[in-house]
Amino acid sequence: QVHLAESGGGLVQAGASLRLSCAASGSTLMLYTMGWFRQAPGQEREFVGAVRWSADSTYYADSVKGRFTISRDNAKNTVYLQMNILKPEDTALYYCAAGPVYSGRYETAGLYSYWGQGTQVTVSS
Repeated sequence: QVHLAESGGGLVQAGASLRLSCAASGSTLMLYTMGWFRQAPGQEREFVGAVRWSADSTYYADSVKGRFTISRDNAKNTVYLQMNILKPEDTALYYCAAGPVYSGRYETAGLYSYWGQGTQVTVSS
């Protein structure tokens, strides 16, 4: 069993930065890819980025590439999503997820086995 808890969301102005954290627990974390997704009201859940827990490879959606960075601290079992140059269209509920997801499938939400409760990010114009 894996438990995920996001934090760090908030209300910011366009152009600002935020760092989200996802604290993870579970005995098999090294097997899992960690992903970030977001969902705005009335829209489908959207892939943001992912990182393999046992490697440094990361993968991002085109909409955030160059602005968002995923990193991890294995000692703390925590994954971070650094968000820079935020835009109003980044407003959403942000979720972290964990699962046995492999290269080429990171964007598929259904492949992630565990999900956090989400943290709200609101960007005002």
